[in-house]
Amino acid sequence: MEKDASVTASHIPASELLSQTMLTIFDTVHAAKAVIIQEENFKQFAIFMEKVTLVLKELANLNIDDSESLKIAVEILNREIKVAKQLTVECGKRNKVYLLVNCQRIAKNLEYITKEICQVLGLIPDISFNINDKLSELRKDMLDCEYRVTAVEEEMLEKIEAGIQEIDVDKSHANNLLLCIADAAGISTEQAVLKREFEEFKSEVGDKSEIDYVNLRKNSADALKMGKIVTLLARADAATSPEEKEIKYFNKRNSLGRQPLEPLQAFYCPIIHDVMVDPVETSTGQTFERSAIEKWFAEGNNLCPLTATPLDMSALRPNKILRQSIEEWKDRNTIIMLGSLKPTLNSNDEQEVLQSLGKLHDICIERELHCEWVMMEEYSPILIGLLGAKNREIRKLSLVILCILSKDSNKNKERIARVNNAIEAIVRSLARHIVESKLALQLLLELSRSNLVRDLIGNVQGCIFLLVTISSSDDTGAAKDAKELLENLSFLDQNVIQMARANYFKPLLHLLSSGMIIRTTCNYKEYKNDDDAGPENVRRTMAATLSEIELTDHNKLSLFEDGALQPLLSLLSHSDMKMKEVAVKALYNLSSVPQNGLRMIREGAAGPLFELLYRHSLSSPSFRGEVAVIIMHLATSTTTLEADQMHISLLESEEDIFKLFSLISLTGPDIQQIILRTFHAMCQSHSGLDIRTKLRQLSSVRVLVQLCEFDNPMVRANAVKLFCCLTEDGDDSTFLEHVSQRCIETLLRIMETSDNVEEIAAAMGIISNLPKESHITQWLFDAGAVQIILRRLTGGNSSASYKRQVIENGVGALHRFTVSTNQNWQKEVVNCGFFPILLQFLDSGTALTKRNSAVSLKQLSESSNGLSRPVKKRGSLWCCFSSRDIGCRVHLGICTVESSFCLLEANAVLPLVRVLEEPDVGACEASLDALLTLIEGERLQNGSKVLSEVNAIVPIIRLLSSSCTELQEKALKALERIFRLVDFKQKYGNLAQMPLVDITQRGNSGMKSLAAKVLAHLDVLHEQSSYF
Repeated sequence: MEKDASVTASHIPASELLSQTMLTIFDTVHAAKAVIIQEENFKQFAIFMEKVTLVLKELANLNIDDSESLKIAVEILNREIKVAKQLTVECGKRNKVYLLVNCQRIAKNLEYITKEICQVLGLIPDISFNINDKLSELRKDMLDCEYRVTAVEEEMLEKIEAGIQEIDVDKSHANNLLLCIADAAGISTEQAVLKREFEEFKSEVGDKSEIDYVNLRKNSADALKMGKIVTLLARADAATSPEEKEIKYFNKRNSLGRQPLEPLQAFYCPIIHDVMVDPVETSTGQTFERSAIEKWFAEGNNLCPLTATPLDMSALRPNKILRQSIEEWKDRNTIIMLGSLKPTLNSNDEQEVLQSLGKLHDICIERELHCEWVMMEEYSPILIGLLGAKNREIRKLSLVILCILSKDSNKNKERIARVNNAIEAIVRSLARHIVESKLALQLLLELSRSNLVRDLIGNVQGCIFLLVTISSSDDTGAAKDAKELLENLSFLDQNVIQMARANYFKPLLHLLSSGMIIRTTCNYKEYKNDDDAGPENVRRTMAATLSEIELTDHNKLSLFEDGALQPLLSLLSHSDMKMKEVAVKALYNLSSVPQNGLRMIREGAAGPLFELLYRHSLSSPSFRGEVAVIIMHLATSTTTLEADQMHISLLESEEDIFKLFSLISLTGPDIQQIILRTFHAMCQSHSGLDIRTKLRQLSSVRVLVQLCEFDNPMVRANAVKLFCCLTEDGDDSTFLEHVSQRCIETLLRIMETSDNVEEIAAAMGIISNLPKESHITQWLFDAGAVQIILRRLTGGNSSASYKRQVIENGVGALHRFTVSTNQNWQKEVVNCGFFPILLQFLDSGTALTKRNSAVSLKQLSESSNGLSRPVKKRGSLWCCFSSRDIGCRVHLGICTVESSFCLLEANAVLPLVRVLEEPDVGACEASLDALLTLIEGERLQNGSKVLSEVNAIVPIIRLLSSSCTELQEKALKALERIFRLVDFKQKYGNLAQMPLVDITQRGNSGMKSLAAKVLAHLDVLHEQSSYF
């Protein structure tokens, strides 16, 4: 080699040879970087070549034109680089399937070339220490380098080898293999592309190229192997056009007769006397069915069943020629049978149809090739037609056969789907008996693996609804299949929307988050969205769907739990106004559930929402209103127990509260009433006291008083409700400043004319809660408040909600007019007939109503002693002709309900005693206060007798054990007075003794002293005890 090179090199300067070589290396590196198959190996090779270029550049900078040895080395290097260039260029141009199949050989060739170049670099003479060091390091790296195929390529080669070794590879295996090769080689899986690549591969199989550098002549084994690979892949659907297959099939069918042939005697196994499936030849030359001869050996026989000569079990070999003959005979008879079965499937005899379907089923499962023949014979329209048969077994068997035909063949799937009303017929079976439904589901699932058919399935009315229903059934297998089918159908946005309307939200949430669906087929992923405008429009469509469909509270909760909130919040902050609008509509629909509202607050939704609300430039009032409603939903969520436990608030700073409340004066009625409702909700939350305090400090009462006069009923009603909420606590001066006589008259007018129960109740609540200043009560009295309250309590709506809201606040408002300081007001109340109404509420009202009723009765009873008329003394003559006036047993005068508001005359004592047994502490305390008016002062003796007669003293004693200290103390004071009387001390002393002792041990100091005093009355303690 050196001699030949030296002759050529002697006439060319070394510098020129170096330039030519570097130019070749540049082209080689460029080609290497463009190779797809063995990409990493060629990248490494390109790195080596670039390093070689750097060394050559340094050599070129030296004065070395006279070095003959250098010329020889560079000339040889140039030749080797040209070989490498040809290899890289070939690998960049050749068919990808061919390259993948030969990837191991390519790696070996590349490694061989690398080491050849490494040896040539060793021929460069020692010229410079620096260059020598670099060459030594580079040569070491090149010698150590090993080029390997990737794991994916290795897996493909193993699958190809397994397919070659297998005797009868079915079509599905070939299909999967071709798809996986396409995935590994980066080829599209469209059938036209796959077929083109396969045809190119076939044409290149016999070509010589630099890929075969190591062995320039292909040996026969390599050629044979490549031929087997072509045969293997040719079985895939994409390798042969349907037209070519049909022509071949019908040419064969037309060459056959109509009568099936009997099997040849050679087809029978001598042991089992049946046609063989896997014939094997023994060492004696005899052929048997593999399973039969293996069983013969397993039973201890080692002689041939026919010749009785010794047999070698390890010498069994497949009789491929006989097996092929048997298969050809079976195929011939199968083709003939397929032609004869068609008429019988149209028979009116159900049994004949079932028998023919059974034969067709056996044909289909025998070989995958048979399914192709069945489809070519146009059986699919017949089978689809049989799905409408009355016989369930016919329908079920037809579904089974259709499922077999569609398996692993997109072409068959599409042909079945193109049959008129095919998908509709299958969906009808989906709604039938459970077994038939599961078969229809399996068929639809198989069909959905075709992109074309998938698009048709979702268009059938009711299909997606049925699938969603099945996906949540107890049958785990059916549910799993239904979910997989729904996932396949989710490639179309319209299908995803239908699923959401059927309460299946998983695909919608995925699209809402990413705008894309990920499809996985044969270990590759494809990202797809239907909308050509891109993922953002898909996200907008999904958000719009959430805003339009009717959702249950359970669905709303599930959507947030499954991740709907964050994508919607990202849309809420989107720069596109349309995105904001659709996000707001969706949140409007979802935020009504309190748990969702709390989640929104926790995840920071309030800030963007308030920002949108405060924008004055927004063109759509409805959009602003929707934002306001969402904020109201968030406020409502803070009234729940969960918010209380987690201390979640919507607004906290006075500035934020002022900013939102100020918006009432800057917006129209629709948003005004929403903001009012928002504040009303916040006032009911765990931070309600703080909110109410800050609102009162912001002079909100003045604004609310004005809003109470608004003509808009919704604004006015919500203003009244918020006003009522603010009156529940706070400084009286705030209300005295803003509540005028006009305001009082407005509230009474609302009570009398409104048909809104909550507004009426709130107006009554305001009257009840306003400061108990006499001038305010007088304004109310003069404006006819008592009569208005009476009409509302006794007439109108009798619903439970009406009673609870209006009656509670109405009876509470009545307090103002029963105070003992103004008997004119009291007389008006009694004259209006309130006494029997209050007694009725004592028996049937809520706990609050009972408490309020007892308070009014107590206040009325406080005036009874002064209003009771003394009994006039009559002369003896008068006594003879008229009955004596009998005075009140407690007040010792003439009492009536109307004149003295006497509890005894009104029969109020017993209802009050019954309230003492109530669990509500407030009601018990108010009732006790009313009863104790009967034993005040000199009425102790008579009043105690009355209380004893109605069994009131025993409940009072029980109150000594109450958890409420105030109630305990009141009962204790009452018993201290009652037990001054000997009769009652003797009668009830023992019953009271233990509770009294307990108070002396556990009560506060004041109660201990009082309890000891009572115990002294009972002679349990000495009056000089240290307890006093």
